[in-house]
Amino acid sequence: MSESAMGWGRPELLPNVNYRKHRENLLQQETGEVFRYIYRHNLWGSDESVSGNGSENAATEHIRAEIPALLRRRGVRTVADVPCGDFGWLSTTDLGVETYFGADIVPELVARNRDRYGGAQRRFEILDLTADPLPAADLVLCRDCLVHLTFDQIRAALRNIRRSGARYLLTTTFPELAVNVDAETGDWRPLNFQLAPFGFPAPLELVVEGCVEGDGRYADKALGLWEVADLG
Repeated sequence: MSESAMGWGRPELLPNVNYRKHRENLLQQETGEVFRYIYRHNLWGSDESVSGNGSENAATEHIRAEIPALLRRRGVRTVADVPCGDFGWLSTTDLGVETYFGADIVPELVARNRDRYGGAQRRFEILDLTADPLPAADLVLCRDCLVHLTFDQIRAALRNIRRSGARYLLTTTFPELAVNVDAETGDWRPLNFQLAPFGFPAPLELVVEGCVEGDGRYADKALGLWEVADLG
């Protein structure tokens, strides 16, 4: 795919420099191996969290307060967090739910999370959001994930979420973005889920994260809440 098709060169988008450096290696891999490669080489580029700068304590301060409040307002008792990443920022957050299920496509992350954070009401499993059955949950939390997938993979993930029977989806969206562009697996770009090719309705709630990455280019980064039944 050409750089223009990927959105590189548009002033509101920044290239994922680490992805481009390793692109030839990543293009040869299946989805699971792409994200294992990213994990092993720390391509997200954070010294604090292998899940990237967006999972650091400073970047998640606002949503660590707002997500539990949202869950209480909506009566959410069970959460499926896919992908859970290294569970670093959520490990310090009391979600106030009865059960938490965290899943990731990277086995090393799942094993580490089980050792550090697993318990009777908090379990972790290896799972591919685009293909593997999800457990029953009131809400699927899908932060900083779909932005790394192709349009086709995102459609598969959304179908999978609908099949799970979850009532709510809480996922990353950029409501001020004017157009969505496709990407390669493991690359990154912002997505506005109210625009084509997704066409979501207005979110029930929008939690703006206060993102400072990209010199303010992504200040609209938010977690949008939708009823899964409204997503078509």
